[in-house]
Amino acid sequence: MLVNVQADIVEINKKFKDIEERRNILIKGSRDATILCSKAIVSMHANKKNESIENIEKAKNLLQQFKETSKDDLQKYLYIAEQEFVEACTLFSIIENNIIPSMKSLEVSDISYVMGLLDCIGEIKRMIIDKIRVEGTSNVNNLFELMDKIYDSIYPLAVFDNLMPGLRKKLDVSRILIENVRAIITEEKRRSIMIDKIQEFETKFATSENSK
Repeated sequence: MLVNVQADIVEINKKFKDIEERRNILIKGSRDATILCSKAIVSMHANKKNESIENIEKAKNLLQQFKETSKDDLQKYLYIAEQEFVEACTLFSIIENNIIPSMKSLEVSDISYVMGLLDCIGEIKRMIIDKIRVEGTSNVNNLFELMDKIYDSIYPLAVFDNLMPGLRKKLDVSRILIENVRAIITEEKRRSIMIDKIQEFETKFATSENSK
């Protein structure tokens, strides 16, 4: 009586064992790819271009290996790694003054692409602060405008937060980062103007004293 049931249970058991094995592979592989991308981002901020390229390539190869493994609704286990990959590739393009790569060229999911772009806003903020510390505000306007444009480009997708869980939260965080950078740049410009005025006054005062 249970011949058909038993046969089906055997097949179901085999199917889910295969899925579980692939899931475990994806979890480990995703973690490894994420670490490689994180290392690449750290290298970029340290001006170690070759290390960045090497780690990005390794991450890319890992992600490509797992495309077939991630079938049957297992793609979600690659989302975090893909997001980090998008973030690293986007930051590298910005540093090299190149066009930000497309979703198709990176071969990632739409969710990963959007989330990775938003994550990169935080890295752009770090670039701006580093530049201000070394050079002042003279070369940060383009980067600030880029932050804003990335946010504005993605914001219309906020209505799909139910389909892209966490999107609205990332957008909110990105908005806070942008406004924070705006305040930092504004304050630094005011400080720079004040310093120039003080120096101008000191120069005039010294000239006046010397002429007496």
